[in-house]
Amino acid sequence: MIEWFMWVQLAVAVVAGLFAVVVGFLGWKPNDYTVGSLALIELLLVAQGVVALVLPAIGSPPQGNVLEFGVYAVSVLLVPPAAILWALIDRTKWSTVVLGAGAFTVAVMVYRMYQIWFALN
Repeated sequence: MIEWFMWVQLAVAVVAGLFAVVVGFLGWKPNDYTVGSLALIELLLVAQGVVALVLPAIGSPPQGNVLEFGVYAVSVLLVPPAAILWALIDRTKWSTVVLGAGAFTVAVMVYRMYQIWFALN
């Protein structure tokens, strides 16, 4: 992982989560902004995944448990599409809140991946 990129991902996920939860509680149904924020988070996760595959190949392997990191990396990739699918099927304000919860989930998982990669646990 690249540390500064992780902090960018974390910030985007938290801001998107706060936005989606607030507007969800205000009654907004899923829209381009809320769904798009999760799509952006997924794009950042894919980029981080590519980085996580390339870094060990060029001599910068993770310092922590590789298997645990891999499980987190694959699992976190499933969260935004699952939240988006939920929002597309159930077009209520609660789906917008679910999008926010998905963004918060990604934030937590990305930070945990950072801890595993740099063996900070």
